[in-house]
Amino acid sequence: MDFEIVGDITEIEIIAVGKGLRSRNRLRKHYGRGRWRKLKGVAQVRLPDDTLRLAEVHWYEAHGIGKKEFKLKLPFLD
Repeated sequence: MDFEIVGDITEIEIIAVGKGLRSRNRLRKHYGRGRWRKLKGVAQVRLPDDTLRLAEVHWYEAHGIGKKEFKLKLPFLD
């Protein structure tokens, strides 16, 4: 990750679940079996130049495995 999430992620929404998830096979191969979901939310992030910005963040999550592969979506929200 080239950014750090500062604080909590808010406004969390599910984007895709189960067979609707395109990268389900890749996630199972790398992290193991689980009920994989793709989620999005809003969080304060610290960029490599130490600036704080409000941004939309996407990630994958499965019960018992946790949150994996965070992605920062542009443009920033602030």
